[in-house]
Amino acid sequence: MATEKDDVVLVEHADVNEDKDEASKKKPTTTTTNTPVATVSDDEDNGNDDNNVNTKREPEEKGDDKSNDDTKSETTNANADKPGPVQIVSVGTEEDKFAFEFHEEQLNSVMRKIPPGWKVAVVSVVGAFRTGKSFLLTWFLAYLKELKNNGSTGELIEGDKKWFEKIESIENDAFHWRGGSERNTTGIWMWDHPHFVKKGDESLAILIVDSQGMFDNETTMSLTASIFGLSTLLSSYQIYNVDKRIQEDNLQQLALFSEYARLVVQGTDGASVKKEGAGDMKPFQTMEFLVRDWQHFEDEEDYDQMEQEMNEYMDKVISEREAKDLQETREQILACFEKTTCFGLSHPGMAVIKKNFKGEVSKMDDTFLNLLDRYCRRVFSVENLKPKVIQGREVTAAELGSFIKAYAEMFASGASFPEAATMLEATAAANNSNAVNLAVSMYKDPMDRISGPACSNYIKTKELEEDHRRLLTKALREFDSIATFGSKKLIEEARRSVVDKLDKEFEVYSSLNEGRNPLAGLETYIVPITIATVSYILRGIADLTCSNVSQTCRNTSELLSHIYAVVVMFMLIILATKAQQVKEFLTRMKGALQLVANSGGDTKLKKD
Repeated sequence: MATEKDDVVLVEHADVNEDKDEASKKKPTTTTTNTPVATVSDDEDNGNDDNNVNTKREPEEKGDDKSNDDTKSETTNANADKPGPVQIVSVGTEEDKFAFEFHEEQLNSVMRKIPPGWKVAVVSVVGAFRTGKSFLLTWFLAYLKELKNNGSTGELIEGDKKWFEKIESIENDAFHWRGGSERNTTGIWMWDHPHFVKKGDESLAILIVDSQGMFDNETTMSLTASIFGLSTLLSSYQIYNVDKRIQEDNLQQLALFSEYARLVVQGTDGASVKKEGAGDMKPFQTMEFLVRDWQHFEDEEDYDQMEQEMNEYMDKVISEREAKDLQETREQILACFEKTTCFGLSHPGMAVIKKNFKGEVSKMDDTFLNLLDRYCRRVFSVENLKPKVIQGREVTAAELGSFIKAYAEMFASGASFPEAATMLEATAAANNSNAVNLAVSMYKDPMDRISGPACSNYIKTKELEEDHRRLLTKALREFDSIATFGSKKLIEEARRSVVDKLDKEFEVYSSLNEGRNPLAGLETYIVPITIATVSYILRGIADLTCSNVSQTCRNTSELLSHIYAVVVMFMLIILATKAQQVKEFLTRMKGALQLVANSGGDTKLKKD
């Protein structure tokens, strides 16, 4: 099912089951109706109907207890197909309680569900602890689920009831939340089932990310900055959750990381390559302040006016200041984000903050629910669903995974914020790695069709070498277009590695092609056949020219007869025992004749 609005189409995409080749063959099937509305879809049911208290899947701890390992294995298998959050970064190890630990397999389990080549939008939330970040993301998932069930935003808002009125309880089986004053989420979590949309010809996957609350009694300022920084680096739509109003310390916290971000893009090393226009490039995309428990709406019945009031409030907050330090803070923020916006949510109701609150929608404030509805539609609108951009390039899921790994390892020591040079180096290294992979892929994909394992036709060596040089040049141009910043030395090393890898790949393709050469191995059959033929002709000549009484002539004739008889028997045995090889021989002979006959023309046959 699909509907469309402008150039956005809902995509129902099956799980690729970790098989990239199969995923590339499965094209999303869509149909269109006359309803002009935007839609979003999950690859399967979000599972919010199950009444499970906490389904967060944490990385397994190492231990010697076999029974515990067996129990964990059974639990993992039981929940393998159930959607839920997975922890991609945890905080604290045995050696360092502030260290970041990156869980690569957890991230890969999510990325494998995104078809190769698809761009990715990342919606993440940061902010102080106990301000409802996980609660908000759970509502996002509920909205996306209802959107999937209804098929379009138009159908979602039509009818007697709004989508949130159809939900009896916002279950606690998504991003875990609870009332109270103690910290709930630690580290960084990602919803393990991407949602898919199609915008015109562009396919886009949406990832939802939750992060550890900041500014509590257990989190140092360096760790807070690291969490904020890592979340911002990986997101395309960052929501900064603040309480009651945007205060100056919120802006200063944001500006603190912004200064480092500028250096990541622009660099400080004179030996570095800078992308053209990097000075004007803003490193991040959308930063949206979500003001919780906003108490200053003039008319809580006019929701359009309430949104307008928040826009005016944002303009006032970010406007110029006479004080130099205040003005610099605002300039840093505006220089680092393409879009800086604001939205306000009223208080959800006193029942929500109680520890015994179970998510009953009926206990929530109506104004809050209506504003929440508008906010969900705002975040997942056509305008705001943008692919993640790094260094001016929209990145795919595979590329984003490389960047996240590099960033997480860069923040390995949460006790200290990484230096700007380190951040630049990590970003450049991940970018170079992606450039190498994309260049190699650009070479191998067409070469597989020309002379890969699935091909059956032989190509002349000269023509294959020409294809190699042409595709090598194309691959290097692709590498050069991506590897545009960072150390010149590292870029040159990465470029040489592309050449080395493609030269080795060409050796493999040449070997495969040579194995299909119709002239190769013909000597095994041609030599004995030639001997038999010559022997037969010489015997005939001897019988015609020699005297019948000559013993020498008779001996010579018998010898030649024995020779071709042995050869004929040898060939008959081969024919009887190696029929497949004989068939291949005949095919080779046919191919050889064609090759000789067409030697003056173009004989290159490629399997598409």
